[in-house]
Amino acid sequence: MTELKIISADQRMAETRGAKVLLLGSTGVGKTWQLRKLDPARTLFVDIEAGDLSVIDLPVRTIRLNTWADARDLACRIGGPNPSFPPTAAYSQAHFDAIGGYLPELNSYDTLFIDSLTAISRLSFRFSEQQPESLSERTGRKDTRGAYGLHGREMILWLNQLQHARAKNVIFVGILERVVDELKVATWQLQCEGSKTSREIPGIIDAIVTYGFLDFGDGKPPMRGFVCTNPNPWGFPAKDRSGRLDQIEPPDLGKLLSKLTSKNGELKHE
Repeated sequence: MTELKIISADQRMAETRGAKVLLLGSTGVGKTWQLRKLDPARTLFVDIEAGDLSVIDLPVRTIRLNTWADARDLACRIGGPNPSFPPTAAYSQAHFDAIGGYLPELNSYDTLFIDSLTAISRLSFRFSEQQPESLSERTGRKDTRGAYGLHGREMILWLNQLQHARAKNVIFVGILERVVDELKVATWQLQCEGSKTSREIPGIIDAIVTYGFLDFGDGKPPMRGFVCTNPNPWGFPAKDRSGRLDQIEPPDLGKLLSKLTSKNGELKHE
């Protein structure tokens, strides 16, 4: 039996703790441009969309992911091995050892900027629909429900793996889309393959921030801002686990991260 270690209050308070943030926004609002608000020397840009034109001149180190296997390997090399998984599973000790352990110079990075969760969900689904459990046992044909079920599990495992990189800030960029249901009720949500990820991600990450043009109904032009708490006048997705953010914050990702992770920050709500 593994001996359980009790971490003292002083030890826990002294730990470096990063924030896991979902940064949502409509196409073209400037989500990728927010990379400029981070220290390029301490940031790793994980480029999946190949939509980096707005930061083409920014001297930031980059990893480009093209397959779901690449995405799983990266998460394992950042979050470390999960001792609860068998050797045959992704994120196990065997997987971690086989891919060379932790990412080189991992301690050089405070923040991972992943652009985007929308794009990486497509890699996951493309992988999932090619797996044996996504085929009907009776007909041998593609089983869409099986593919989406596996995809949902893969995405949640991947997000949980990165959540365990406790000392790192991880920014998941996502496209915000307006969805109208059969009752003609419109809601804003993460554009993502399948529904499981959009449904469960609020319980995994620390903050959901919607970046948009905000109209206050005062006759002035809309202004850019981060919407950080719910409910809000625009019905945007938002969440603040830290309790330190105002409902609207200036659109500066670096300052937002500092406010989220400050141990002396003022609590805004319970």
